[in-house]
Amino acid sequence: MTKARLLRQLIEAPEILSLPAVFDGFSTRVVEYSGFGAAFITGSGVSESRLGQPDVGLMGLEENVAAARAIAACSDLVLLADGDTGYGNAVNVHHTVRAFEQAGVAGLMLEDQVWPKRCGHMRGKEVIPMEEMVEKIHAACEARRDPDFVIKSRTDTLATDGVGAVIERLNAYAEAGADLLFADALMTREQIDTVVRNVSKPLCVNMGFGIRQRSTTPLLSAAQLQALGVAVVIFPRMLSACALMGMQQGLALLRESLDTGAVIDRPDLLVSFETLNSIMGMAQVQQLEERFLTPAQKFAKYRGGAAAPVAEADHG
Repeated sequence: MTKARLLRQLIEAPEILSLPAVFDGFSTRVVEYSGFGAAFITGSGVSESRLGQPDVGLMGLEENVAAARAIAACSDLVLLADGDTGYGNAVNVHHTVRAFEQAGVAGLMLEDQVWPKRCGHMRGKEVIPMEEMVEKIHAACEARRDPDFVIKSRTDTLATDGVGAVIERLNAYAEAGADLLFADALMTREQIDTVVRNVSKPLCVNMGFGIRQRSTTPLLSAAQLQALGVAVVIFPRMLSACALMGMQQGLALLRESLDTGAVIDRPDLLVSFETLNSIMGMAQVQQLEERFLTPAQKFAKYRGGAAAPVAEADHG
């Protein structure tokens, strides 16, 4: 079974599909190590981690595809990528879909914002005409080589035109061939309920930070969303926000040590060296060494001893 087919089955299953968001090698490895089988590649996270720039349309196609290719290469996760607006008109969308499919992901999200776009929970969004986005979806569906490759269509019209326009657009995108629908930045539980009951294809909802409330979409659990009929929930900001918090805490303690001369030992705030190596796949490297290095190479590398064991059970 292809990963694209598996993604379709996960979307169509009775249970809601919960997708943590990945944005680099660390986050991808941690998600897989934690037992998840599928993930969403967050465009905002890629822009912020790869470029050090906010999600306001500064990242281009090649940078985004390169990140997706690296993420797909370092894990067995089923991946749904973020293709922004497709980086141009319907012709550009055709090439964008081909590029992401070749990079190894199982599906791609495309949105109806004006380029340069911005994070769906920021102010100042603009959208293209519905008819133009319909043609982008037509181009996307025709471009995919694997008919199971998932096309996810996003609308940002709630901020500009209201719930009625959201429903109209999503149904038009579904009719054009989109497999999964997404209305970003819905403001209330009632809006989520209204949209899910009035669209013709499975609906995805953005839970952002996942474990922290925000000023836009209310914080709901996956179980609550499933009860509303939502098929997929993504958590685009959770891991990047957790990483930033962890780095800030670590640097604050390092600064304290530098300023006071005190030794600070806080194993509760960092994974061990062994766990880091385990998450990053060092055990697989050692298995390959054991299989393919000659006895002389092994002796030279480890001076006749065994490689240090890699922790398997410690999840920090």
